[in-house]
Parts: sequence; structure tokens; C-alpha cells
Amino acid sequence: MKLQTIGLAGPTASGKTAAALALALERPLEIVSVDSALVYRGMDIGTAKPSAAEQAAVPHHLIDIVEPSEAYSAARFVADATQRIAQINSRGRLALLVGGTMLYFKALIDGLDPMPAADPAVRAALDARAAAEGWPALHAELARVDPVTAARLPPGDSQRIQRALEVFQLSGKPLSAWHGAPRSNTLDLSLVSLEPASRGWLHERIAARFDAMLAAGLLDEVRGLRERGDLHAGLPAMRCVGYRQAWAALETGDTSRLRDEGIAATRQLAKRQLTWLRSMPQRHVIACDAPDALAQTLAALRRLTSAA
Repeated sequence: MKLQTIGLAGPTASGKTAAALALALERPLEIVSVDSALVYRGMDIGTAKPSAAEQAAVPHHLIDIVEPSEAYSAARFVADATQRIAQINSRGRLALLVGGTMLYFKALIDGLDPMPAADPAVRAALDARAAAEGWPALHAELARVDPVTAARLPPGDSQRIQRALEVFQLSGKPLSAWHGAPRSNTLDLSLVSLEPASRGWLHERIAARFDAMLAAGLLDEVRGLRERGDLHAGLPAMRCVGYRQAWAALETGDTSRLRDEGIAATRQLAKRQLTWLRSMPQRHVIACDAPDALAQTLAALRRLTSAA
């Protein structure tokens, strides 16, 4: 059975949720989240998670499915998303993939390198070594076993250094050697992309949204996560934009720079998201800062849903 799905991508604060909910008023669909932060339970404010009312109005998938203490990979996302899409189609409904984690979109469209799955024991051992020696030391080790990957990673990129060393330890092959191998099945996905003509417009929305998160209690949310006792700053969940900065502020007791640092980090995230999007030539671009952006987005999505 051919999977019936379309995608709506864009950087943070570009208006994806509003467009998805508007389309759901006129088309029988269910939303599959394409967001590496929304998967985590208990992380609601800093992820701009759809409200309970929004989730009740339209069925949402891949939200609140793992604990922040767990890792969640692109490979697991592809498996979970493909399963949900098939289930949605079996109900005679369209799957609308919505989010800003471009690695996940790219994994669905281009497939994944068939490299080893994550191994908790190996990761724990690498974390222990990093605590004792520091990530720059592990980066130096990576440079010896996989110089190609090490050359593109800064010494402080703990998540990717860990993954590269994990792959080498599990397979005996450098991560770079897996690239170009035959990939898993891909998804024929039509993609609408919300991209601002003016970066300043997006920056203003990012600042307003981060201010709203602070007012809604982001610091209290992160304080509660810290008090659980099973989380630490090195976990992928706690490295999410906003959470990383709030965790550090609570660690030092100095929250005076949190707003500026959180907004700056979110801008950098948006820049990376747009870079990813530009590598997807098949996307249909809508200027999300145009006065009629919502109307244009709905028109594009309607055309795609009619063809699906």
C-alpha cells in the first residue's frame, strides 16, 4: 500500500502549527510530529508543545512517547513514523508530518545509513570516560580512528562524538565509512516549507516566543526536571534549546543572562534548520512572513492533499 502523507516543515516560530490546525478543519487528517524535543514527557513549555485542546481537536502522534532520560534516534523516528502513517492511512485519513527536525525529514525522504543501533552500555562507558577525561580527549581519540568525522565536529560536540565512537566500537568501522552504503526504504514525501524572506521577522517571533515561555514558567519546568534525580545536563533531552540554557542558569544560580542566551541559541537553531531545508530541492517554499502566508500555505497543502 502506498503511504498517503505530506509534510509541513520550517524553522522554529514560522507558523507551522497554525497552518496544520487550519488544514485539519477542512481535511480528515492526523498530525505526525517531526520534532526531536516533543517526544519527551514533562517537557512542555520549552518545546512549545501543542496544548491539550489542540491535541484533542486533531489527533497528534509521536508526542510524549519517551522519558527525558532516554535517547531517541532518527532511526527510531523513521520506524515510529512509518508505522503511524500506515495506521492513519488504514483509517482512511491523511498523515500530515509537521515539525522542524530536518534530520528526521531527511531520514524519511533519503533513507538511513544501515549503521548499528544505539547501545546503552557503550554510551554509559563513553559518558564515564568523558566525565573523567573531557570530551576534547574523546574527540582526539575520534581523530585517530575516524579523522573524516572528527574533522567536521568541534571538540565540544558531545552527542555526535559519542555516536561516532559508539559506531566504531560496535562495528569496527568509522562512522564515515557507513555513509554511501545502501540505505533503508525511503518515503515519497511532498514537502511544503515555511521560510522567511526577512530573517529579522523570524528573530522577532523567536524573541516573543521565548519571552512567553519564560512567563509561562520555563525555569520552574526545568527546576522540576532537575529535581527528578535521573537527569543530567549531558542527556540529549537536556541539550534541547532553552533547556540547556535554563539548566545552566539554575546550576550557577545566575538567571540574568538566560533570556539573551536562550534567544541567541534559538536563532542559531533556526539558522541550522534553514540550512537543512535549502538542501531539500524538492520542497515547495512559502514565505512565512508574507501578509497572506497562511492562505498561501493552505492553498499549497490543499493541492498536495488533492493529489495524495
